[in-house]
Amino acid sequence: MVQLGKLLRVLTLMKFPCCVLEVLLCALAAAARGQEMYAPHSIRIEGDVTLGGLFPVHAKGPSGVPCGDIKRENGIHRLEAMLYALDQINSDPNLLPNVTLGARILDTCSRDTYALEQSLTFVQALIQKDTSDVRCTNGEPPVFVKPEKVVGVIGASGSSVSIMVANILRLFQIPQISYASTAPELSDDRRYDFFSRVVPPDSFQAQAMVDIVKALGWNYVSTLASEGSYGEKGVESFTQISKEAGGLCIAQSVRIPQERKDRTIDFDRIIKQLLDTPNSRAVVIFANDEDIKQILAAAKRADQVGHFLWVGSDSWGSKINPLHQHEDIAEGAITIQPKRATVEGFDAYFTSRTLENNRRNVWFAEYWEENFNCKLTISGSKKEDTDRKCTGQERIGKDSNYEQEGKVQFVIDAVYAMAHALHHMNKDLCADYRGVCPEMEQAGGKKLLKYIRNVNFNGSAGTPVTFNKNGDAPGRYDIFQYQTTNTTNPGYRLIGQWTDELQLNLYIQTTTLTISMNLSASVALGMLYMPKVYIIIFHPELNVQKRKRSFKAVVTAATMSSRLSHKPSDRPNGEAKTELCENVDPNNCIPPVRKSVQKSVTWYTIPPTV
Repeated sequence: MVQLGKLLRVLTLMKFPCCVLEVLLCALAAAARGQEMYAPHSIRIEGDVTLGGLFPVHAKGPSGVPCGDIKRENGIHRLEAMLYALDQINSDPNLLPNVTLGARILDTCSRDTYALEQSLTFVQALIQKDTSDVRCTNGEPPVFVKPEKVVGVIGASGSSVSIMVANILRLFQIPQISYASTAPELSDDRRYDFFSRVVPPDSFQAQAMVDIVKALGWNYVSTLASEGSYGEKGVESFTQISKEAGGLCIAQSVRIPQERKDRTIDFDRIIKQLLDTPNSRAVVIFANDEDIKQILAAAKRADQVGHFLWVGSDSWGSKINPLHQHEDIAEGAITIQPKRATVEGFDAYFTSRTLENNRRNVWFAEYWEENFNCKLTISGSKKEDTDRKCTGQERIGKDSNYEQEGKVQFVIDAVYAMAHALHHMNKDLCADYRGVCPEMEQAGGKKLLKYIRNVNFNGSAGTPVTFNKNGDAPGRYDIFQYQTTNTTNPGYRLIGQWTDELQLNLYIQTTTLTISMNLSASVALGMLYMPKVYIIIFHPELNVQKRKRSFKAVVTAATMSSRLSHKPSDRPNGEAKTELCENVDPNNCIPPVRKSVQKSVTWYTIPPTV
């Protein structure tokens, strides 16, 4: 148990904003008096051991309102993934036998301060309450319902939310496993010692994105970040790694403000700012869904279809929603996301959910209205933009589009990681006991954390789920390109992967040619933005003369989408204005010629559309 006075002294020493600290102190004082804290609208599932869950069920609301519209994919899909995982674990006779996992799942509303308030629900059972001055009307002391003890928390989603919540959970030694937070600062085991994640940190992602940019021959790019830990720290890592690697200049770094008075004007201004460096057409983006959508819309309003070459982080990944009605602007975008697999069992589970069989999800009726664009005849319906009545007979995937959200796998892996840790803890502490023994109940979060950090099992994608000493998952990424033209099936195409080093699948359509050409000893011939897009890497040992050479070579050539067709005079990045490479040696803005011992010349290209 944690005494309130001691806790309040610790909180005042922590670097919380004044408004946040005030909310915390008031909430904890209420808890100490035995009052229920927050989260009146939450999911409760009874069990022998209770896990907390934090999900962005709703978007951030406008000024003065904590919650906005429901988030169908990032919110409901991920929340249901936790419920699905709990069902699977509780029905598995080999994992946590004789122990039932329960849950208390809360909505963060995509806002860090609101999530902090909600997460105080998880610590109620650990706060020593003073009820000496509380009496019923008959003079008797009240009987309080003992809140469930939450042993670990699954979440949160956004890095800024996880950072805020991790600060309070560590005070109560409650382990936390995130399924989506990737900010590098969460790797600091001194500040976030009870935090773990099944996704790799952005430091790995930033390295992968630098490798992609350099492999494409670009040496002059701009960066764009959403304000907050994820965006700003991601760009910071990208910039630092690019400086260490050399040969890559940052034209400008643009930040998208979190609080905006006029969303349209602000994004139009950002596009105009990016156009101030016309030779830097490649834009590296670390931004949230809504900001990605708005920046694409602003580029379209500026009539810049085909101008920008986007390189998106895992917040873009292979998502369809941010591209809706802006597919032409996103054409050719290269994106990255942690390597994942579709969980077929979840598809079958989720598409079978109805209003009748899914009453445990208190937000499902709201999801139903939004998903089928209809209105339920119930009080409190939030659907006001339609008069169409829901019948209740609608079916997900048949009467509406359905595609599994990209982080579903990681939610499931996070729940299973907690379950495997509890399983091994139960075996060690309760060997001769059926269920949860007193030793396990009193073990505490520090001991559970040790078991979490030592788990090693095959996750939903068939790859091992492990954590390093900082609680980070290993870096494994898939690389996509968004293609719509010259293809019968527009969408994202897998073009490579990154696991410590970059592997691009560049040879989809090949032709063998014999060519003869003259080369300067210091120039690598690149036609990166012409209809036939080639990057040639030649080998000095094949040169015969110092100034002028003529040779034959076998070339592997591939044709790229017309999306990247540009006039030679418009070539971006390769023709960087060296005076704009601030604090960088201008000579380093020219990618060095790569050496090889092979006896051929190879032309690399982004994969063609198929």
